[in-house]
Amino acid sequence: MSHRLTISLDDETAAALEAFMRARRYANRSEAVRDLLRAGLAGSATAEAARGECLAAVSYIYDHHERELGRRLLQAGHDHHALGVATLHAHIDDHHCAEVALLRGPARHVRRFAEAMVAERGVRLGQVNVMPLGTPHRRR
Repeated sequence: MSHRLTISLDDETAAALEAFMRARRYANRSEAVRDLLRAGLAGSATAEAARGECLAAVSYIYDHHERELGRRLLQAGHDHHALGVATLHAHIDDHHCAEVALLRGPARHVRRFAEAMVAERGVRLGQVNVMPLGTPHRRR
């Protein structure tokens, strides 16, 4: 059984999808999107399997002109200050900034916060890399 989904993409994302399809010789968009979704879901399942404490690098590019986005990201960081280790911020161009946040804590809390940051409206591209640390470690 299959399900039909309809999505809207901005011009830049649609062009990137077309380039991805050409580079990997996909016959149609459905096959390409299915593979991209499967890869994303597989990565999510691997990270969810991690128990205990983890370290995560959350990287994202966002438009700092997006209404209230900078304030929302900053407030989210303050709201989850116990998870934050460090943040790197870089100005890309007149409209875009890149940030990398290093998080540490219980895997389920880190994953939830990291995914919320990447899902914020105005974040153009984001990635979460979770590395399990095994048993909880004491901070020194």
